[in-house]
Amino acid sequence: MDIYIPDSLDRDQALARTTHLGIGAHQDDLEFMAMDGILKCFQKKDQWFAGITCTNGAGSARSGAYAEFTDEEMVLCRQQEQRTAADIGQYAYMSQLMLPSSAVKSNNDEFVSSLAKLIEDSQAEVIYTHNPADKHATHIGVFAGVLKAIRSLPADKRPKQLIGCEVWRNLDWLDDDKKVVMDLTAHQNLAAALNGVFDSQISGGKRYDLAVQGRRAANATFFDSHSTDDAESIAFGIDLSALISDESIDPKTYIASLINDFKNDVDDALSNFF
Repeated sequence: MDIYIPDSLDRDQALARTTHLGIGAHQDDLEFMAMDGILKCFQKKDQWFAGITCTNGAGSARSGAYAEFTDEEMVLCRQQEQRTAADIGQYAYMSQLMLPSSAVKSNNDEFVSSLAKLIEDSQAEVIYTHNPADKHATHIGVFAGVLKAIRSLPADKRPKQLIGCEVWRNLDWLDDDKKVVMDLTAHQNLAAALNGVFDSQISGGKRYDLAVQGRRAANATFFDSHSTDDAESIAFGIDLSALISDESIDPKTYIASLINDFKNDVDDALSNFF
């Protein structure tokens, strides 16, 4: 495990000051999905964003200047990119568990216990992670690991809110009254800078920087069809807090009910005509 503290504060103090925590699968996931937390804490002294990246980046795509990189070289490259993002975003700390994707997808005990320890030490009020309808298997593994880790903690050590975020599947299908609407209009230059840090992936043929900005702009414009835009950039999330306050709720049943709400909404609209 690698823990990087941009301002070199003592480890325990750095973790304890955290108010917003992002937990993602890969280097760059936090900047793409948890910008709400980053912006809420940027240049603040009483609010701090921290990040946990679970995998080591060994399987990252590579081309161009990175085409000949070995897995070991790519791990170091991706690790440094994530550290650079932590510097730019003024994170409280940046932890990289450096696990292979297989360990995340298997949800082994080491992975879950590592998350539980960091979550307990951080005591963040809000945690951002992947949503349970994401189509990337490693992202689902992280969501599952985060939920298991939180549920392993006493109630007074758990966050107040758990938000599932957009990466490999957006959330525009979610009923509007069920969306967590995160206005990212402020500091779009900061968002662009953070997105652009991950050159090894962007120059390798995946324009994540443009795609993320485009999704946020589309969310803002297509959110409401009957009024002018109140925001220029929006990310959507699912409020998963019920899953940490009530352990009897099955995550599969919970997300299925939201999908069923979408189905019913479409059925109702079409029933006016067919």
